[in-house]
Amino acid sequence: MMKQVYITDANCVTPLGFDVDSNWNAMQMGISGIQQHHDVGLLESFYASVVQTEQLDVAFEAVEANTGFTKLEKMLILALKPLVAKYPITPKTAFVFSTTKGNIGLLKQGLDKSASVQLAVLAKKISTYFGFTAEPIVVSNACVSGILAVAVAKRMMQSGMFDNAFVVAGDEVSEFVLSGFNSFQAMSPEPCKPYDANRSGVTLGEATAAVYLTKDENEVTAGSFKILGDGAVNDANHISGPSRTGEGLYRSIQSALREAAISAEKIDYISAHGTATLYNDEMEAIAFNRLNLEQVPVNSLKGYYGHTLGTSGLLETIFGMESAKRNTLLISKGYETSGVTVPLNVIAQSDATAINCFLKTASGFGGCNTAVLFEKVN
Repeated sequence: MMKQVYITDANCVTPLGFDVDSNWNAMQMGISGIQQHHDVGLLESFYASVVQTEQLDVAFEAVEANTGFTKLEKMLILALKPLVAKYPITPKTAFVFSTTKGNIGLLKQGLDKSASVQLAVLAKKISTYFGFTAEPIVVSNACVSGILAVAVAKRMMQSGMFDNAFVVAGDEVSEFVLSGFNSFQAMSPEPCKPYDANRSGVTLGEATAAVYLTKDENEVTAGSFKILGDGAVNDANHISGPSRTGEGLYRSIQSALREAAISAEKIDYISAHGTATLYNDEMEAIAFNRLNLEQVPVNSLKGYYGHTLGTSGLLETIFGMESAKRNTLLISKGYETSGVTVPLNVIAQSDATAINCFLKTASGFGGCNTAVLFEKVN
């Protein structure tokens, strides 16, 4: 029998705060990091959730004298540093890095910076900074990257390759990413509204997040989370459009349930992808209905953070765990009236409820889908 894998600790850096508690408190008060911004590239005005550079620099200089890091690198280091301080790094400690575009903004600085744009170079820089000896593993699979990185770390640990793992995820709002989403005509002219009838597209955001995974039962305490099962299926539907039947997500959740050896009735809460695009939200609703999950409370955190790309799956997992620890459902910000064609129990008020098992899902460009099931340790 394969050993169980647990997440025992987490941290994050977002526009709402530089630790988990400050972010949770902000969301409880309904605060969003999404603000209006102006004049980036060809965009005169757009909404995004952006970490303030001045606040970041103050926080970073308090823990590191060398300031010769990019904004994203500073955010990654700040997210991971408190965890590395608590747990030992050995040759059998994995470093798994999730991102979609990494330091893509460096392309504007010319060819001498082009090597630093490579994701492997960025991963190696961060892993070397912290003293990891195992070769870093990069997970870059569109917008499922953050939660897929957890599944990858779990599988490698269960295979015996590693005893423990640090998973860190990060992406920033850059002109490159803004231009890409704008070319799809997918960006909302107002803060995004996942699953709402008046949703009009995605809002972008930036953040970093980090978690610690272990097989060591001695490190597991009440409030840790067992990773019950995972699934990742590509629907091979379209370069940017999801399957209209939700086939890839449906099969991913089925796979996770099969490994966990539990029925869908055991799921107390779903932390969904919820990008607020017309087709993504509809696809997710269809997939959940096909699995008889339409009555399970579901939310998207995109209304607080925007879509943080390779960070989103990991960041949202952290607050899925926080919701379960506190037995409190977070409002799906921006939602008022259902905009999908099938029933969906979108969380419209912050209720106290018992959460022992929750499902995290993500879907992304190229047809990728990932689902992971978590159970709270009491």
